Amino acid sequence: MDNIKDILEHNKHFVENREYEAYISDKFPQKKMMIVTCMDTRLVELLPKAMNLRNGDVKIIKTAGAIISHPFGSAMRSILVALYELGAEEVIVVGHHECGMAALNSDDMIHHMMDRGISDTVLNTIEHSGIKLTRWLRGFDNVEEGVMETVDLIRNHPLLPPGVPIHGMIIDPKTGALDLVVDGNKNLTSQS
Repeated sequence: MDNIKDILEHNKHFVENREYEAYISDKFPQKKMMIVTCMDTRLVELLPKAMNLRNGDVKIIKTAGAIISHPFGSAMRSILVALYELGAEEVIVVGHHECGMAALNSDDMIHHMMDRGISDTVLNTIEHSGIKLTRWLRGFDNVEEGVMETVDLIRNHPLLPPGVPIHGMIIDPKTGALDLVVDGNKNLTSQS
């Protein structure tokens, strides 16, 4: 299987046939939204369709489980860039049912790393540098908890501009049905 060769061959035809013209937009999200969602393959096309989103409408970050695990990591930086520099005015965290991060066993994952060649020395060096791998690789017990933790991390960030609604949703990866878990507008009203 040579995925790179197939991708490049398809891309050559895509560009030659000017198929990109259907996707032309600019870098500013038309709907002024930033979405943090899971990298699950079932959501690649389903999530935008279920939310009525087209190319250019929103900024999207995909992480395992729609989790932002560090307040000063690259995902949070991207949210702040979208809010301060690219015109986004609200954030939606979208988790999904049947998420692989639900009850992820970090010990099993560390054993898989070792099976694939990561040495005890590397793992011990990381642990001694202050990173607790079992905590860092931890998932969540249920999707709603994961969404709410990420919403809280964003909402309570010291660099978040005042008045930005941070919403939380859960999508069904089969039907696209959305459930609102956190209405960020209500949280703004109660803070006023």
